Amino acid sequence: MENSKSRRDFIKKSTAAGIAIPLLASNLLACNSNVSSKKLKILILGGTSFLGPHQITYALKRGHSVSIFTRGKTKSTVHKELFNQVEHLIGDRNDNLKALEQGAWDLVIDNSGRQVKWTKDTANLLKDRAKLYLYTSSTGVYYPYLGDHITENTTTLTEAPETFGHKYEKLEYDYGVMKTNSENETIKAFGKERSIIVRPTYMFGPGDKTNRFIHWPIRLAKGGEILVPGKKEDPVQYIDVRDVAEFMIRLAEQKHTGIYNAVGPKEKQTMVEFVNEAKETFPKNATITNIDDYTFLEENGINYLVPWIPSVGKNYGSARISNTKSRAAGLTFRNLKTSIKDMYDWWYSDALTNEQRVEYEKNPKTLLNTEQDILKAWNTLKM
Repeated sequence: MENSKSRRDFIKKSTAAGIAIPLLASNLLACNSNVSSKKLKILILGGTSFLGPHQITYALKRGHSVSIFTRGKTKSTVHKELFNQVEHLIGDRNDNLKALEQGAWDLVIDNSGRQVKWTKDTANLLKDRAKLYLYTSSTGVYYPYLGDHITENTTTLTEAPETFGHKYEKLEYDYGVMKTNSENETIKAFGKERSIIVRPTYMFGPGDKTNRFIHWPIRLAKGGEILVPGKKEDPVQYIDVRDVAEFMIRLAEQKHTGIYNAVGPKEKQTMVEFVNEAKETFPKNATITNIDDYTFLEENGINYLVPWIPSVGKNYGSARISNTKSRAAGLTFRNLKTSIKDMYDWWYSDALTNEQRVEYEKNPKTLLNTEQDILKAWNTLKM
């Protein structure tokens, strides 16, 4: 904030001398430039799955050089043509880090730290040969989400309880504990002054292999009566994977360290508002039927439908996470309709096989195939 104020004061005082307009124009050009003034050597641990290809794309576009450390097995479904422009280091985070024993980098991005030991080993191995270490964490560190304004300073999960309320709760706790302790290992090795922790919420976009969001592009393109779960006031949070990838690269360029919630949308949004905006992506006529009865939804197999998570109990605050700090540090957001359309185009491109699409779209358990029966039961109930 001090730097911004000083810059504004300087421009104001310089106007009389006739230099403010050229200076301002120069600053705007610099902000919009696709090329960073400082070329970085970047090492990505992972890089071929969902987030990594978008990081590589943006980094190369801005003039940086990229190395990736992988097992050499996973093939990306996006930006495949760019992988001949990166250095490939082959190994295994479980038991073979030999390829990382030589070399120096300005930035390490740890996308594949799925075990605390993996992050601890690589962070300690690289701490004297890398300037910054960025750990890709998750808002899952805040579980259980009990507050209505969760910030980067909110206490995170360091251990799981001995008993759990339901079978999926253990997974929630274990994941949050793993991410928190991996964050801590990053900071132990690199110190707070050289560590960047980014905590994304639910990411979606081209290349997403989880299929947890693809329902919406497919369904909205069909039009007609669309089932929307949740109470009208239920908030949602989500973010385009490309917005996260680009934010990470810019944080390193600007030497911003610390912890950041990578959470969208830019402004607060309910589930109904999300669908109303997203359905405008396609020209088909569409109407919304909002089913606000949690019990009815659960009885019909709808426990969640990303980005909607029932806003109750330990998930009350899962879509109430602050993005104020990240926005101040430069997090930007694509238009939702652009994101939905890009994901739809990717899904129906040759990046995927027809068999992959059929496996999801024809699955009798997906809402794509149960929706009409559920709507019929709901409409009958409401008569």
